[in-house]
Amino acid sequence: MFKNPFSFNGRIRRLEYGLSNLIYIFSIFLVVLVFEARNSLESSTGSFIIVLWYIPCIWFMLAQGTKRCQDRGNSGWWQLIPFYGFWMMFAPGDIGDNEYGPNPKGLYYDFEEGNETAPIDDVDEDGIIK
Repeated sequence: MFKNPFSFNGRIRRLEYGLSNLIYIFSIFLVVLVFEARNSLESSTGSFIIVLWYIPCIWFMLAQGTKRCQDRGNSGWWQLIPFYGFWMMFAPGDIGDNEYGPNPKGLYYDFEEGNETAPIDDVDEDGIIK
């Protein structure tokens, strides 16, 4: 977990994405709280330091959001859709490999080439197998 958190490549699980959100919120809250306690938010130095801290935080969240989008099989641009970030915390990722990499959970379908099952023919009108 948290391998290359500033990279835009790969896939991450819901847990890592949720923890990333908590880390982001906590770090921003902590920095603003410290500067508010020192009454230095109004000064240009305090604002400059907050902006310097905010830039890597935004990069971190964009990278983690992109990787979570890729786990769902979407482009990272999808995270710009309102409330899609909230949806990504609860929606499962693609099972198996996708174009963005292997499944971070290690889940794959149990399907082997050439090992196909025959369709079920004896089903009644309600969809129940006879």
